[in-house]
Amino acid sequence: MKGAASPSSARPCVSGARPCGGGGGGGGGGRAGAGARGGEGRGLAKPRPLGPWPPPDSLRPRGAGRGAGRGAGRGWRSAPPPCLWRPPERGGGGRWKMAAAAAAALRAWFWNERFWLPHNVTWADLAGEPGPPGSGLQYPRAAHVLSAFPLALGIFAVRLLFERFIAKPCAINLGIQDSGPHRAQPNAILEKVFTSITKSPDGKRLEGLSKQLDWDVRKIQRWFRHRRNQDKPTTLTKFCESMWRFTFYLSIFFYGIRFLWTAPWFWDTRQCWYNYPFQPLTSRLYYYYILELAFYWSLMFSQFTDIKRKDFLIMFVHHLATIGLITFSYMNNMVRVGTLVLCLHDASDFLLEAAKLANYAKYQRLCDAFFMLFGVVFIVTRLGIYPFWILNTTLFESWELIGPYPSWWLFNGLLVILQVLHIIWSYLIIRTASKALVRGKVSKDDRSDVESSSEEEDVTSNSTKGIFSTSSNGSNRLNGHVAGGQWTGEE
Repeated sequence: MKGAASPSSARPCVSGARPCGGGGGGGGGGRAGAGARGGEGRGLAKPRPLGPWPPPDSLRPRGAGRGAGRGAGRGWRSAPPPCLWRPPERGGGGRWKMAAAAAAALRAWFWNERFWLPHNVTWADLAGEPGPPGSGLQYPRAAHVLSAFPLALGIFAVRLLFERFIAKPCAINLGIQDSGPHRAQPNAILEKVFTSITKSPDGKRLEGLSKQLDWDVRKIQRWFRHRRNQDKPTTLTKFCESMWRFTFYLSIFFYGIRFLWTAPWFWDTRQCWYNYPFQPLTSRLYYYYILELAFYWSLMFSQFTDIKRKDFLIMFVHHLATIGLITFSYMNNMVRVGTLVLCLHDASDFLLEAAKLANYAKYQRLCDAFFMLFGVVFIVTRLGIYPFWILNTTLFESWELIGPYPSWWLFNGLLVILQVLHIIWSYLIIRTASKALVRGKVSKDDRSDVESSSEEEDVTSNSTKGIFSTSSNGSNRLNGHVAGGQWTGEE
């Protein structure tokens, strides 16, 4: 048939405004069939609809049989089905729709009710009443955790004011001066070696530098030691940081104790699971949880401006995991048992910060007493109360009352991993304390938060006693973080 296109040469539909196959037999047809005689197009070939071609009789419109007129076997007498593929709209609208569809699919996958909630419970069941958190019948919502971000910025601003107008005057009254270590003599060659090659040159490099500069090897070693110390923060800076953490940990711990003292699940842990997850959110519980979450977000922000420690990456991952665990337990309404975990971990942190404050102020006996008290409280809470009180209710009582479901396994898995860390930290505390009792001092702690620039070979006086030894220039060598007061903080 003249002008008729074979099925293999038919072009796909490119029109988003009309269905495929415009232009039928006879005088019908649009642009694609312009100039056609009896349904035969001379111009562009008629696009075929998706599917078998020619279409089977069962899919043909009525009156569109194989012999119904010239060219009837090549096309449709009535409007064919719409095209299954349409080109993206101009201006990127199609891409935005595809991105929105992908985001919706990801959101539906992430908030899968079968993962987050017990059986036969939906998100609609936990919608609650409209209004601010704690007003009326409210349940934890994912949107509530967004309020932690502006609150974290507020806490960070309060910290700056606290360190400037409260902590610093206290440090000065205790005799802590804002004087840094001795600065190294300016030398371009040694400075280039220090910044681009090594901060602790070996003997061969020291001999080469000695010949190049005509300096004694001992003098070059002293220059590198002074240069390393030059980057160390002052004792005043470390005192202000520890005083802020001590104040917050102490305040949030007593707030948690006061709140939990009247909570029924503090005295009977089975109350954490009665009527779960339909446990209303009170305003005091909301503020306690969000305040803890905001504090750890503020630690994430301030970690990049605080003293740079050797465990920077580990602390970053720890804060991230802590934030994830707090957020996770809030969104699936495990806040009752979550408050017990938070309060338990806050019980020992302020004692360690108090030991560090006493060390910076050179009250060595008070420092040792605080550290010993910290070790006792840490071991009792982390190796005694936590496994036999917290894990007992999350693993066994909850299994009995609500049964397991996917997020239940994840939550308990994280808590068990936390217990493994407790065992490791307790071992380090016990080993540090035993060394202090045997030797009278500790030359190097296994996981102290010594600044990354303070690994120098300063020689301390052998007469210096106590758990936290102090170097001859007055700077603290161990910085007191023997058992990880920050590491142990609060998943």
